[in-house]
Amino acid sequence: MISQVDETRLLERARAWEEDALLQIYDLYRPGLYRYAYRLLGQAEEAEECVAEVFARFLVALRRGQGPRRHLKAYLYRMVHNWVQDRFRARPMDPLDDAERTPFMRTAGSTTEEEAVRRWRAERLRQALQRLPPRQAQVLSLRFLQGFSFEEIAEAVGTSVGAVKALQHRGLENLRRLLKEEDL
Repeated sequence: MISQVDETRLLERARAWEEDALLQIYDLYRPGLYRYAYRLLGQAEEAEECVAEVFARFLVALRRGQGPRRHLKAYLYRMVHNWVQDRFRARPMDPLDDAERTPFMRTAGSTTEEEAVRRWRAERLRQALQRLPPRQAQVLSLRFLQGFSFEEIAEAVGTSVGAVKALQHRGLENLRRLLKEEDL
């Protein structure tokens, strides 16, 4: 975990186009951004494409003198979320086709049947998240899948902590309803 002061200094160095700072940003944030993108997309290839595009856009923004002045982590996660939303708008996914393409990842000690059930539930949860209003889905993903604090989420979505808590509450209620409809 990087402190806000350290992140601000790192961002200043990146704005000066220091290669070490740019590499450090990539190394520091790529794994979390990839996990976030993968959870939203359910596909390793698309998650990699998303992260690559986010970093490319980040570099372009820096070159133009734009991009974040503070809160780099929130800025990058917001870019991932926006990229994923654009992808869903451009090409709605076929749930059956998507389930077949989702990589089979076994957890230690699990049986094939247990893993199939886990994978099926994860896919249904991902589909239910996609049916939520975008801001609710974003808040739930950042809070429960990425472990962000309310303050970090507020920075990422550009709203107050109170609004984040309200979005989380409404999102959980909607998710509970959707999963109940799906009999999960």
